[in-house]
Amino acid sequence: MTFKILAKVNKLVFPSYSKRRLSITEASKLQLAIIGWRYYVTKRAVNQ
Repeated sequence: MTFKILAKVNKLVFPSYSKRRLSITEASKLQLAIIGWRYYVTKRAVNQ
């Protein structure tokens, strides 16, 4: 339940890099951290 709520908050707060066509090779360290965090939360929300 908490990860589903957190996933909704992430969707509102953090930008979507896939919509911006950001390449992983061109991403900065901060952008990679945001991508990793969103992946982690989304995976946990789906598996609950």
